Amino acid sequence: MQVFELTPFPSNTIPNIKISGGIVRAGNNLFIRYEVSGDIYKILLSARATSPSRTDDLWKATCFEFFVAIPNQPGYWEFNMSPSSDWNVYRMDAYRRVGFREETAFTQLPFLFKETENQLSLDISVDLDRILQPQQAVQVGIAAIIQTMDGRETYWALTHPGQQADFHLREGFILEL
Repeated sequence: MQVFELTPFPSNTIPNIKISGGIVRAGNNLFIRYEVSGDIYKILLSARATSPSRTDDLWKATCFEFFVAIPNQPGYWEFNMSPSSDWNVYRMDAYRRVGFREETAFTQLPFLFKETENQLSLDISVDLDRILQPQQAVQVGIAAIIQTMDGRETYWALTHPGQQADFHLREGFILEL
């Protein structure tokens, strides 16, 4: 398992939290765990959905994301998971919405979001057979948008290679599996 820690894009409104986790690829299954600790009571969480579904614009609130790409190919996938249990997966042919569409190979995205007094966590297992051959190497970017109780958004990623927070920059897909 590769461990990671996300760093916030510089801002004057960064909450006193830490986002860390781990990722492993076993065969063509990708397992990711996010853990958020610190002042989690300052994080605004969407209400739990009674029936989790594919939903657009999850990034407008607290949302956990990861990106999967094949090295030396311009296309990639974006996975979004909300604490509400709503989700989405998108495919892009190139940088930031070129050929943007929902990835229909996924009809559900099973993940588990937990909230305790001291920690938030999200565990996801994704079968990449739906989109990739088992022998294909992948590059992964991991990110999160954290919305605070006052409605401000902060942007967290493995690295921030651009002048602005931009999770779609391929230079940010730094984990190779």
